[in-house]
Amino acid sequence: MRRANEPGRGLWSLPGGRVEPGETDAVALAREVHEETGLSVAVGELVGWVTRPAARGVYAIYDYRCQVTSGDLRPGDDASDAAWVSGAIFDTLNRDNMVTERLAQTLAEWDCLPRP
Repeated sequence: MRRANEPGRGLWSLPGGRVEPGETDAVALAREVHEETGLSVAVGELVGWVTRPAARGVYAIYDYRCQVTSGDLRPGDDASDAAWVSGAIFDTLNRDNMVTERLAQTLAEWDCLPRP
């Protein structure tokens, strides 16, 4: 999804967001993915996590494999655009500095880059 707001406004990234009080990671992830992409997903295994600096400290970001169960891809409340991208398109976006910082490096380390 292409971020509509800071941080990273205008850059492509993965859907996600804050875990609300009382939510599990899986519930928060399914909610955020639906809000940002219109897709319903079954949340699978944790593939990795990173920390990123924030205005009030550090964010811990956990990324999970997901399987789409229903819905039509569309940009939601925190996205200006949404798209499925091939490896070639992702490489172009990365080369043109259009993805969030360290996204490509992190996905490569986790063996989660889009396929050609």
